[in-house]
Amino acid sequence: EVQLVESGGGLVQAGGSLRLSCATSGFSFDDYGIGWFRQAPGKQREGVLCFSSDDEDGYVADSVKGRFTISRDSDKNTVHLQMNSLKPEDTAVYYCAAGPGSSSVRDYDYWGQGTQVTVSS
Repeated sequence: EVQLVESGGGLVQAGGSLRLSCATSGFSFDDYGIGWFRQAPGKQREGVLCFSSDDEDGYVADSVKGRFTISRDSDKNTVHLQMNSLKPEDTAVYYCAAGPGSSSVRDYDYWGQGTQVTVSS
């Protein structure tokens, strides 16, 4: 069974940093890419950072370029989202998902439950 569990969210002041983790099970990073998405109140879920299983494809939202990075620990089946220089507009529920590594929500079949990130001004 494919499972993804996010952790690491919380409340942080603008300019601060957070590292989110996505613990995965039931599949290999050779089989699925990973996407980090977020959904702010009243807005649609959007892609943040994504990569394909073969690292040939990826996506970085313009709004997070230079501030967010993604890393993968294959030994621990965990993916991290490092978020630096956080802004109030980064406030959202963050989700990780297993799929093709594209930025489209509809392409992903497996989702975590989400973790709340709140950035205060």
